Amino acid sequence: MDIAANIAAIQERIGVICKSCGRDSGQVRLVAVSKKKPAAAIEAAIAAGQPLFGESYVQECVAKIDEVQGAAEWHFIGALQSNKVKHLRGKVAMIHSVDRLSLAEEIDRQWGKDAACVDILVQVNLGEEASKAGTTANQALDLIRQVAPLRHTRVKGLMALPPWYDDPEQVRPYFRQLRQLAEQIEALDLPNVTMQELSMGMSHDFEVAIEEGATLVRIGTAIFGAR
Repeated sequence: MDIAANIAAIQERIGVICKSCGRDSGQVRLVAVSKKKPAAAIEAAIAAGQPLFGESYVQECVAKIDEVQGAAEWHFIGALQSNKVKHLRGKVAMIHSVDRLSLAEEIDRQWGKDAACVDILVQVNLGEEASKAGTTANQALDLIRQVAPLRHTRVKGLMALPPWYDDPEQVRPYFRQLRQLAEQIEALDLPNVTMQELSMGMSHDFEVAIEEGATLVRIGTAIFGAR
């Protein structure tokens, strides 16, 4: 597994797709999804110039942050229980998976202990699939209004895990819906809320996600191989 070559190939594809749809490739960041992969693989990615990593399990995330020696930015992208938030305090730069007020309040409480602030994304379950976390598109605005006053979180955008389709074109409407929802929220000009980040797109559909406005693409398999 040539992790450096894989990263270079993905970055090249990001550049090509951005050029084709008139976007600046600097607007799109690659989140290397390193869950279930050893610290050595992350070190290899860092050596190849990849600075940003996403983890989905709290215990594994914290262990890797402590083990990995190279400089990295860490995002938590998985479903998060409120009672585990304390373990992430001060260790991650962004949490992609905020889907309820109680979770946002616990994040706020934990980061408040350090008089710090953390960036969060509101996760939207666009397909309203029972197997996936996330607020509904209709409830997202109410949730963001409730979260906005919290002093130790900053709402920076939205995240989605849309339904799986082999054909990326079938996922496009969901990516477009997330972008349109973000535009509606941005227009409200809520305090402490920006919609600068759209976390959407994975190994098989990230190019379509970029065409629809993704700023964070979460890619694991195409970098590190199958889990």
